[in-house]
Amino acid sequence: MKFLVSPPTAERIREWARARLVPDPNASGESSDAYRITSLYFDTRHFDVFHRRGSFGRSKYRIRRYGASEVAFLERKLKTRGLVSKRRTIVELEELGRLGDGEPDPDWAGHWYHQRLLARRLKLVCQISYDRTARVAMTGYGPIRLTMDDDIRALAARGLAFNVETQGELLCPNWIIIELKYRLEMPAVFKQLVEEFALNPQPVSKYRLAAVALGYVKEFMAHNFVKDRLDAANA
Repeated sequence: MKFLVSPPTAERIREWARARLVPDPNASGESSDAYRITSLYFDTRHFDVFHRRGSFGRSKYRIRRYGASEVAFLERKLKTRGLVSKRRTIVELEELGRLGDGEPDPDWAGHWYHQRLLARRLKLVCQISYDRTARVAMTGYGPIRLTMDDDIRALAARGLAFNVETQGELLCPNWIIIELKYRLEMPAVFKQLVEEFALNPQPVSKYRLAAVALGYVKEFMAHNFVKDRLDAANA
């Protein structure tokens, strides 16, 4: 479940979460709950993922890197009947170029991912990066997670590598994206958060915002998409 909030509200929520949830064990920073994420996103020539055409509307393929790590994760995010699942494989950064080969190598850990890119005719489209604050907890229904993403930036992709020298275009500069992740029923702590801050869910997608900002969709569609998101957040 995602929400768009203003920077002042986000700061209040950040302090609220730090008082009730523990830091993500993989994070760092002054409060041990922050890190930078950079992802490369794929789509078809006709942007079927953006337009959510057929099965393309249920899956996303991306390559994710955390901070300045020398490894990356090949990820498929799949949504089925409202439930989201991920399949991911870790590879060295220097191996990413293998995804540009015409034939997948069956002995490579990323073979399945390469196969899917070719079968679905997916090409590299853009790079998205952002700062994330992450807090977690364990409940009777399993682990829960709160993330806050800001300084969200997008770049047109140029080859199967991460661009660390160019900042990129700032997406939704006056908004922070908050996401609550949990299994089955929303836990009490998240219900309290939503009620206390009067949060309204927003179906926001960083990739869709990036595709709009980088001019990959027609102007009228881009305008309507962004306007709908901001109008909903301001309601």
